[in-house]
Amino acid sequence: MIDRDRFPVDEWRLVETAFSLDDAGVTETLFAVGNGYLGLRGNHPEGRFAHEHGTFVNGFHETFAIQHAENAYGLAEVGQTIVDAPDAKVMRVYVDDEPLSLDVDELLEYERVLDLRDGVMRRHLLWRTPSGKDVLVDYQRLVSFDERHLAVMQLDVTVLNADAPVTITCQLVNRQDGEDVYGGAAPANTGAATFDPRKAERLRERVLQPQEFWQDGLRSVLSYRVTRSGMTIAVVADHIIETDNAYTARQQIEPDMAKNVFRVQARAGVPVRVRKLVAYHTSRGVPARELVDRGRRVLDRAATEHVSRLFERQRAWLDAFWARSDVRIGGRPDVQQATRWCLYQLAQAAARADSMGVPAKGVTGSGYSGHYFWDTEIYVVPFLSYTTPLWARNALRMRYLMLPAARRRAAMLNEAGALFPWRSISGEEASAYYAAGTAQYHINADVAFALAKYVRASGDEAFVEAEGVDILVETARLWATLGFWREVHGVGTFHIHGVTGPDEYTTVVNDNMFTNVMARFNLRYAARTVRELADKDGEMYRRLVARLHLDPAEPDAWEMAAEAMHIPYSDALGIHPQDEVFLEREVWDLENTPADKRPLLLHFHPLVIYRYQVLKQADVVLALFLQGNHFTREQKRADFDYYDPLTTGDSTLSAVVQSILAAEVGYQDLALEYFYQALFVDLADLHHNASDGVHVASAGGVWSALVSGFGGMRDHFGQLSFDPRLPFQWDHLEFAMQWHGTPLHVRVERDALHVRADAGDPVTFEVRGVMHTVEGGGQLVIPLQGQGPVIVGRPSHDRFSTARREDGTLLSASVPTVTSAIPIIDDVGFIDTAADD
Repeated sequence: MIDRDRFPVDEWRLVETAFSLDDAGVTETLFAVGNGYLGLRGNHPEGRFAHEHGTFVNGFHETFAIQHAENAYGLAEVGQTIVDAPDAKVMRVYVDDEPLSLDVDELLEYERVLDLRDGVMRRHLLWRTPSGKDVLVDYQRLVSFDERHLAVMQLDVTVLNADAPVTITCQLVNRQDGEDVYGGAAPANTGAATFDPRKAERLRERVLQPQEFWQDGLRSVLSYRVTRSGMTIAVVADHIIETDNAYTARQQIEPDMAKNVFRVQARAGVPVRVRKLVAYHTSRGVPARELVDRGRRVLDRAATEHVSRLFERQRAWLDAFWARSDVRIGGRPDVQQATRWCLYQLAQAAARADSMGVPAKGVTGSGYSGHYFWDTEIYVVPFLSYTTPLWARNALRMRYLMLPAARRRAAMLNEAGALFPWRSISGEEASAYYAAGTAQYHINADVAFALAKYVRASGDEAFVEAEGVDILVETARLWATLGFWREVHGVGTFHIHGVTGPDEYTTVVNDNMFTNVMARFNLRYAARTVRELADKDGEMYRRLVARLHLDPAEPDAWEMAAEAMHIPYSDALGIHPQDEVFLEREVWDLENTPADKRPLLLHFHPLVIYRYQVLKQADVVLALFLQGNHFTREQKRADFDYYDPLTTGDSTLSAVVQSILAAEVGYQDLALEYFYQALFVDLADLHHNASDGVHVASAGGVWSALVSGFGGMRDHFGQLSFDPRLPFQWDHLEFAMQWHGTPLHVRVERDALHVRADAGDPVTFEVRGVMHTVEGGGQLVIPLQGQGPVIVGRPSHDRFSTARREDGTLLSASVPTVTSAIPIIDDVGFIDTAADD
C-alpha cells in the first residue's frame, strides 16, 4: 500500500527519501507536528506549493450563520469552523539571491523525517545552485509537549564549496485572510470530487482583525481578534542567529506579516544557524494585549535555557510516553512503524488539549472544520484511559464544561436533562443536517460510556463524584423523557424513536439497536452512581440533589426503563435488526457497485441510500463490542455474518470495530485485513482525504484493535479479562497499560500470556474463565490453548438469498439505477428498461 522506495520501513521514524508535489496534502498531514493544543502541518519552510498552509490551535474558531434552504424550529443556527492561525513556519533561503525552490532546484540529497522518539520533524537537503554551489540545508521543527504554547524551528545553512551571500528570511504570515505573495499552491487533484461534506467551510469575509503588532529587536508580534466569534490570538516570535560569518539583520512589520531578514556573507564551509522560537496563545475572552504578554513570558522563560535543552526535554517526555503506551508487534517492522505512527498521532491530538476536546483531525488539518465528535469518547478515550489517565480526565472535563449548552439544546428539543452536540467546537450544535447530526442522540450514551471506561481503568471515583455524576444525571434524564413506554399483553417495554445511530446511511429510525443498548447502559450506570454516592457521602449527595434538583425517585425510574429497554430481534433471521424497519428495506448489492461510485455519500442522494440495507459504518457490530457482555458468542457471530457484507467501509471508524469482532468470533484472517485497512488509512491515503488531516479516531481504534481485538482485553462490569487472538503471521504482541494506577506489561505469545506488573497494588484479572492475580512487581505466565476459534473466509449474504423476513418476503440485493434508462414494470412484475428519449 506504500511506496517503500520513497517511504522505507523504519520502526521509529517516518522517512521520505524523494520530494514530490503530487501528494503534497497527504505528506503535510503525515509530517505534521503538534501537541493537542498547537499543530503545524508538514509544510516545507519555504512556504510555497502547499496544499494547506496549516497552523491550527485547538478550539480557535470563527462562527457564521448557517443558511438553511428551508428553515425549521430548532435547527442549528450558527456554524463553527477552525481558523488558520498565523503561520510562523516560513524560513526561506536565498544563495546569490537565488531562492531555494524544491520544485525546480537540483537536489543532490533529500530526506524528510518525523522521529517518533523525540517528536522532531527534520529535513535534510544538499542543493546545487545553477552556478554550481553546493549548499547543505538542514531544518528541524518541534512543537513542545512540555511547553504547551511553544514551537521551535531551526535552520542550518552551509555553502560547502564557495563563498556566497546567503539570505534567510523568517516570516509570520496571516494566511487566513490571504496568502503571502510567494505562497503558491500545490497542483490540483483533478480527480477529486467537487463536493465533500468532510471538508471545512470556506469563509469569504475577513476573519482576523489586527490588534497589536510590533517588533523589538529580533522579536516580532502579531495579534488578532476573530470577527464573529470574538476569540483572540497572539503570536510572539524570537529569532536567534549563530554564525562566524559577518551578517546584518533587518525587520519589517505590517498588520498581516512580520519579517526578520538575515543577510550573511557566508564563507565556504562556515555554517549559519537561525533558530526561531514561537509562542501561540488564544482565548475566548481575554484581550489580545494580554495574550501578547503571555507569549512574551513563554519566550522569556525559554531564553533562560539553551535551545538544545528544549529538544532534550521533548525526548524525555516521549520516553515516558512510549514506556506507558508502546505496542510491539513481533516479526513485522512495517506494521510496527505504522502502529507507532498512529499512537504518536494520539499524543499529538490529545496530550495538551488540557480540558479542551480532541478534534476529529486533531491539530493536523482543517477537515471536519476542527469539530469535536463522539469519535473521541468511543475511539480515543479508551487509549487515554489505559495509558495516560490524566489525558482522558481532561477530555471528559470538556464534556462537563459543555453541560450548560447541552442543557439548552435538550430544552430546545423538548427534552429534560442535556443533549450533547453531535459536532461542535464551542459546545453549541453546529451540524446543519439534523438527520445525520442532532438525531444522533447516542452521543449522550457515548459520553457516559467513556466516563465509565475511564473510572474503571483509573479507579478515579473522585472525578465521577465531583463532576462526572452531573453528566450521568443529565444524560439519563434525556433518555427518560425521549423514550416512552408501550404495553403489549401486559408486558411493558421502553422504546426510543426518531433517532440516528452511528451508521449515517440509515437515519431517523425507531429503536436503533446501538442507541437502545447504549442508552440502557447510560441509565443503569447513572442510577448506580447516584445510589453509591448517597451511600458513600451523604453531604456530597445532598449537594447533588440541590444542584440538579434531583428527585430521589429518578434513579428508580431510570433503572426501570433500562430493564425494559426494547432491543430489536428477528426470529426469522436470527439477528438483531439495526432498527425496527431495517430488514424491510432491500439489500444494496455492494459487490456489484462500480468502484467509481464509492464512497456512496459522494455519489448518491441521501434518500437513495436511506432506502437500502447498506451501512456507512458498523452500527450493530459496535454495540456488540462495547456491550459485549450482554450478547452470546452465537449472537455476535450471527450479527457479524449478516452486517459485514452490508458495510461499505466508507467511514474510517468502521474497520477497527469489524477487526475486533472478526477476531472475537473467529474470522482471524479477516480481522487482520480490517486491521491493516485502519492502520494504513492515512499512511496509504486509503480514503483519499488524508490531506485534510489525520483520522484521529481511526488511530485510536488501531490501539483498540491491537489490545482488545488481538490482545482480547475487556473490562466488562469493571472486571479486567483477556482472551487473546494473536494473528498467525505475528511472532508476538506486547503492550503496556495501567489498571487502577498499576502499570501492566502484557505479552501475547502463541502458547502463553505473560503479565508483568510494576510497583503498585495487586491486579486481579481473568483469562478464559480462570481468575489470576499478579502482585505489584511480580509476573505471571499463563498457558494458552490456541488463539480462539478459526473461521476460514469471510461472511457472505449468499446464505440469506433464500431467507425470509417475518412477513414471509424474500430478501433481494440490487444496485440503484445509475444510468439514464427508465425502469418499466410490466403486468407480471418484471423490470425492463427503455432508453430515455
